[in-house]
Amino acid sequence: MNKFKSTITPYLFIGPALILLLIFSFAPILVALAISFTDMNLSGLANWSQIHFIGLENFIKLFHDETFRQAMLNTLIYVVIGVPSAVISSFVIALLLNFFSNWVSSTFRVIFYVPSITNIVAIAVVWMFLYNQEYGLFNYLLSLIDVDAVPWLEDPLVAKLSLILIAVWKSNGISMLIFLAALQTIPRMYYEAADIDGANRFQKLTKITLPSMSFATFFVTVTTLIGWLQFFEEPFVITDGGPLNGTNSIALFIYQEGFQYSEFGYGAAASFVLFALIIVATLVQFKFRKTD
Repeated sequence: MNKFKSTITPYLFIGPALILLLIFSFAPILVALAISFTDMNLSGLANWSQIHFIGLENFIKLFHDETFRQAMLNTLIYVVIGVPSAVISSFVIALLLNFFSNWVSSTFRVIFYVPSITNIVAIAVVWMFLYNQEYGLFNYLLSLIDVDAVPWLEDPLVAKLSLILIAVWKSNGISMLIFLAALQTIPRMYYEAADIDGANRFQKLTKITLPSMSFATFFVTVTTLIGWLQFFEEPFVITDGGPLNGTNSIALFIYQEGFQYSEFGYGAAASFVLFALIIVATLVQFKFRKTD
């Protein structure tokens, strides 16, 4: 009896969490997978008899959809530019803060962290003023040095870069804290030994700091990549995917199809394409990590 109690006790503790996970995570995923093989829309939601199984038609249609292909290209650009920018900038900030005294480091830590917990709507209001082509602060500063106004949110390519800048600025806080925590766990004796050997700052950075932070760097890179593949808030709030679909992302495309146009089957299919991309990207990173 005691053996049975000791065996069943852990499951009693984790049981409620597992039940919630099954109900609110795994069950919706399975339902969405089933919906992706149907033509379910708003009328089908009201009358299930109007839902028809169409197999892979939604997935085939996706890759013939110019809007979806553009969203995939935009997302690729976001990832290629945004992920390295976010990881490197947050590491540089953490490295600089690690050199300052406690009160200076704490003050700037709060300053850099605040954007990551600020509501995206409030951020959008401020940045849309900064980016305004006629009255914005950025173009005003450029006019002082006789540079023509930049269409920050009016040109597709420039708008993508503008959204990347906002997202990098907003996301630096969390990654910076992770890097800073990793930096502070590196034993000082390593640097003292390097000083005795006559190593310069660059050598200490490449031979001690970066190798000692490999796990933190890997974690930040993986989570940052997943976040950028799901890039949604900035294009949704600031540009709504425009201009000319130039800032649309896969996540925003899924929202538009599923919630604006009520094409639930089509939107669910797009969500599983995104899901597959995230899984593949994550597995590739883990593969490289094991190789290293």
